[in-house]
Amino acid sequence: MSEHAVLLVEDDPHLRLGCEQAFEIAGIPAVAVGSAEEARRHLDGAGVDVVVTDMRLPGEDGMSLLQWLQSRDESLPVIMITGHGGVSHAVEAMRAGAYDFITKPFASAHLLDVVRRALEKRRLSREVQQLRSQLAQRAGAGQYLIGQSPAMVKLRELVTSLADKDVDVLVHGETGTGKERVARCLHELGRRARGNFVAINCGGLPEHLLDSELFGHEAGAFTGAARRRVGKIEHASGGTLFLDEIESMPVQAQIKLLRVLQERCLERLGGNQLVPVDTRIVAATKDDLRQRADEGSFREDLYYRLNVVMIELPPLRERREDIPLLFQHFLQQSAQRHDLPVPECPPELMQRLLAHPWRGNVRELRNMADCMVLGIRRDVLAEADRDAVDPPSLAEAVDAFERSLIAAALARCDGNLTRAAASLRVAKTTLFDKLRRHGLEGGSIGR
Repeated sequence: MSEHAVLLVEDDPHLRLGCEQAFEIAGIPAVAVGSAEEARRHLDGAGVDVVVTDMRLPGEDGMSLLQWLQSRDESLPVIMITGHGGVSHAVEAMRAGAYDFITKPFASAHLLDVVRRALEKRRLSREVQQLRSQLAQRAGAGQYLIGQSPAMVKLRELVTSLADKDVDVLVHGETGTGKERVARCLHELGRRARGNFVAINCGGLPEHLLDSELFGHEAGAFTGAARRRVGKIEHASGGTLFLDEIESMPVQAQIKLLRVLQERCLERLGGNQLVPVDTRIVAATKDDLRQRADEGSFREDLYYRLNVVMIELPPLRERREDIPLLFQHFLQQSAQRHDLPVPECPPELMQRLLAHPWRGNVRELRNMADCMVLGIRRDVLAEADRDAVDPPSLAEAVDAFERSLIAAALARCDGNLTRAAASLRVAKTTLFDKLRRHGLEGGSIGR
């Protein structure tokens, strides 16, 4: 059965033949049957975009067929054919979900006009379903954590599994690896998305202000405190508090935070009343907190209280195969933000990007994309040559580039190997071999 096919259910052989000929002349693929029972058998083994059925049929009538079709696919347009005396039944069918009805006798042009409109409705319905599916996929962890490397696939799986769990999380990674994006992903994918996401940089505030920022204060708690202020922890109740650079938090603030984590309540500065809070803490650090605890610069009990679950973020140099996909994403994002065209990325530039050490990680890559979109000339190639500590060999770079192309094709094709192979212009067996070689096979990629 061809796409956009019409199934005609009509027991009158002369009318059935006339309709078939009209569809053929109009170039609309169609098949005709003489009863509802035949229509059911046909629909069990073929896809149909529009059904045109007579109200009166031998055996099961058109209304019963409509109800059966609606139970299978309520978006399938069903056009009813009726005689003059059956208009009231046709109106009843419309109320039951029929797309339209045609009264006998009718001109072939009228039939074709109604069918074409029904086909267009079916096409739009399918596009809406596809867009909803794509939006649902993008609304997941892939919206925040981009990449097809094994490390990123595992990271998305872990974050997705933790999003709805009420556990505090410690995120560890180098500067620029995306610690706040992980925190936002944990927040947005879980039921706490209804609450506030509050971010605070523990190293960006003077020590004398940190207590007030975190815990709030009562009026008159200190000079200048004219009225009560709700702190970040309380404001994030029902949601998520992201504490960046937790390693720089002063010891006194660490003690108070530990109490909040243990008792889930706090006291505002200058107050005596305990305020219950339901706040999930996601803390981030670039340091080894275990080592800091051993050295005495970070409280050991707070370390163990925060480290219920540890999420390790890989540096960009350890997932170079994600660089082409990330760079293209940042180029498009920057071009849209600045209302400028997306620049082309020549192969020699991509080769140098793959060799660059990326000490600033994803943040540095994003900045590079911004400069390229804005036309600000930075000698990326010279930087890569100067800074590369241990650039990959040609074979390693080619492998990484091939892997990124395959991963991107699979993402575009929703994991469908057949379509991805066609997109890459390789045999499906060849693509499957490459998937195994690059470690891309597994549950995250559909067949």
